[in-house]
Amino acid sequence: MTATASLDQVRQWCVAAARAADAKQGQDTLVLGVGNLLAITDAFVITSGANTRQVRTIAEEVEEQVKRAGGPPPRRVEGLDDARWVLMDYGDFVVHIFLGEARDFYELERLWADAETWQWAEPDAEVAVAGR
Repeated sequence: MTATASLDQVRQWCVAAARAADAKQGQDTLVLGVGNLLAITDAFVITSGANTRQVRTIAEEVEEQVKRAGGPPPRRVEGLDDARWVLMDYGDFVVHIFLGEARDFYELERLWADAETWQWAEPDAEVAVAGR
């Protein structure tokens, strides 16, 4: 975590990234809090696309929505050329956008199975109404 970003801010930016991926039909999107396991970043946002075009579209939307949420630009983006695994390094968090088969091969969820899963999805409208 940088000196300027609180963990709450990082969570908000991760939620923005996950929702951006979901808006572009990212598949099986999840946010893992890895800060207790990995000293270099606080969280991973992991999602996948059905084809390289979708992977690139998700990456563009993530960058736009994190920016709109007041987040930083990515420090670096790797993998856009072949779009099998796009890694967007924001410092405090990292966004991984995979093609489905690449995600199955690397199995980041299995590698980081001990990480805390952060909720990012908006509650269902029916649940919100029932909670009044």
